Amino acid sequence: MSKVSFKAGNMLYPLPAVMVSTADREGSANIITVAWAGTICTNPPMVSISVRPTRYSHHMLMETREFVINLTTKELARAADFCGVKSGRDIDKWKELGLTRAAAREVSVPCIAESPVNIECRVERIEQLGSHDMFIARVAAVQVDDAYIDERGGFHLEQAEPIVYSHGDYFALGSRLGKFGYSVQKRLDGKKKNRYHK
Repeated sequence: MSKVSFKAGNMLYPLPAVMVSTADREGSANIITVAWAGTICTNPPMVSISVRPTRYSHHMLMETREFVINLTTKELARAADFCGVKSGRDIDKWKELGLTRAAAREVSVPCIAESPVNIECRVERIEQLGSHDMFIARVAAVQVDDAYIDERGGFHLEQAEPIVYSHGDYFALGSRLGKFGYSVQKRLDGKKKNRYHK
């Protein structure tokens, strides 16, 4: 397999395209779509988002140091794109998209009720990296839609049809390939041997 040298840049794809809700001290709220978002620590649970200082939500993040990461789905794909190209300086995205503000449990910023998962965050550190500022935050609370919880208490996000972002395009996730650790199990389904097991 031959390879071609490519310019240095952000090639870590696909990424979650999340809708981040923010608010200022007066309670005015906005939604920004962020692809530069990720998990950075398990214990304590921490995440990060990176936002350009020119974005309307940036000053809100600086004021309250709180935000909510709202996971997106096929049903929310249009809203996610809209919130990424329209500015809260010019339009009320909540009203325009018919999204519902839901009260968070631990932060002052509203959650998006239509999202299957709301991750409430408090900023602990801000790193000025260049084009973006990275907001490193501790997860204060998580709310999930009970429609995707089974009788044993297991949560099935795949049923909500989450989406990802890659090189300017949004994609629905494909079929399940295996669970964590399947590569070293003696049997995949209890009947068929794992061809990768030795």
